[in-house]
Amino acid sequence: MAEGAENLKAAPVWADKPMLEMSRKRRWAVTAGVLTGMFIAALEATVVGTAMPTVIATLGGLSHYSWVFSAYLVTSTVTVPVWGKLSDLYGRRPMYQLGIGMFLLGTLLSGFSGSMTQLIIFRAIQGLGAGALVPLGMTIIGDAFTVEERTKMQALFSGVWGLSSVIGPIIGGFITDQISWRWVFWINLPVGFAAALIIGFALKEPKIDKKPSIDYAGAALLMGSISLLMLAMVEAGPGTTLFSPRNLGLLLVSAVLLLLFIRVERRAPDPMIPFELFRNRTVLIAVIAGFLGGVAMFGAISYIPLFAQGSLGFTATEAGSLLTPLMLSWVTMSVIGGRLMLRLGYRGITNFGFLVLTGGFVFLSLFQRDTPHWLLYPNLMCIGAGLGLTMLTLLIAVQQAVERSKLGIATSMNQFSRSIGGALGVAVMGAVLTAGLASHLHAAADNVSGELTHAEAEAFASNPNAIIEPSAKAALPPEKLAILQTAMAGAIHPVFWFGAVMAFLAFVVSLFLPKPHEQMTEAAGERMVMAEQTNINARNQPHVTDSP
Repeated sequence: MAEGAENLKAAPVWADKPMLEMSRKRRWAVTAGVLTGMFIAALEATVVGTAMPTVIATLGGLSHYSWVFSAYLVTSTVTVPVWGKLSDLYGRRPMYQLGIGMFLLGTLLSGFSGSMTQLIIFRAIQGLGAGALVPLGMTIIGDAFTVEERTKMQALFSGVWGLSSVIGPIIGGFITDQISWRWVFWINLPVGFAAALIIGFALKEPKIDKKPSIDYAGAALLMGSISLLMLAMVEAGPGTTLFSPRNLGLLLVSAVLLLLFIRVERRAPDPMIPFELFRNRTVLIAVIAGFLGGVAMFGAISYIPLFAQGSLGFTATEAGSLLTPLMLSWVTMSVIGGRLMLRLGYRGITNFGFLVLTGGFVFLSLFQRDTPHWLLYPNLMCIGAGLGLTMLTLLIAVQQAVERSKLGIATSMNQFSRSIGGALGVAVMGAVLTAGLASHLHAAADNVSGELTHAEAEAFASNPNAIIEPSAKAALPPEKLAILQTAMAGAIHPVFWFGAVMAFLAFVVSLFLPKPHEQMTEAAGERMVMAEQTNINARNQPHVTDSP
């Protein structure tokens, strides 16, 4: 208990009590508004996928299918740090409501789409608003509750994501079959309006008298750099390569814009991302560990269903259901981790969580086609437990480590690092899978006389959906199907080993999280620096006499 108590004492002064003084009833109303906003953001990630086959049948444009998801992913990711900084400047309530408004506008327009191009554009607008919902929601909670209260509320946050992952595909399928795919979008409108109204009436913030200084150049350069990076990542799918000439060009321009962004930020009076934030060791370690953990997290969600369908012969429904035990374990362990954090401190919980996550990926890497399938479920529960013990724990650690004036950007950077890590990780894993599948298929063509030709191996390597799509799979002879599934298993195991390495690196990085006495020293030092800076600023201000 001692270390947990010291962890709480190590927090900045504002974290010992809620920054916003509100009645208990008002605080829980704010929580309801935040959870409602988080729910529609989480639901959107799962509900749309089930409606897409019907959307394609209505609007056409199969070649643009992936961009319905990618447009949303890109815009919702690049705007996260911008929303966080703006909330520090203008307040949480107006920025949260603006984010919901933009999300609902994109949602409304998506339902009215008359072509795939329109749907992609409207999904991008939807993503612009979605970038505000989760980070600003968590920032509002950071303002309204103490550190101890937030650790006990992890059940609510995790429950929202767990519930959406379970019911999202069910709701999407039911609405698409029984009503119309357009209502998959429109169903969010009343829920979103309710969230905006609740926050508008319940959340009361101090009036901001100081006119904010917005770093427009920094925001533009950052969004441009990350947008190009994300475009390169989402385009690096099966049949393409991360290092194609087009992607290399995108990555080069992205790097140039990033260097310009760094130069601009060093000179900006109020930078979009204050680099001194990363002098705080807790923030720096949490961002790096979150990035590496994001690689593992998105890799698991993206490639476990593919492994189940392409290698083990699961149906699409069975493969999708595999994520349910992962999510339930995630929710359960995040609740338990929040409770234990009060006793053990976030450092020990995070270390153990990344070890569990590493173990889950190692076991998954060793899983063979002849391994009893039921063993896959405890394996996935292990991965979910690791994620549950680390993700929200790192968030609370970051919120505990910074001053209130930087809470918005610090919270946003935590989510931003995970999203970028996930996008980069999935792209790299896709490149590993594509190269590995081609290698295994050609090796099979060399070793299996007459069962698989090199031409067939080339065709399957460029279009692996042939062993996943039910009708195509049914048309294959059993012997050839077994060869293809074995090749897929051999190609996807290095993907899981990559995830294991990233999770282990996250564990190594998390070992450098400050110990309790170091946290206290660091927090005290930061307060001294801020106090000294305040004195310097005061001395530099011109003396103004009162007007008669």
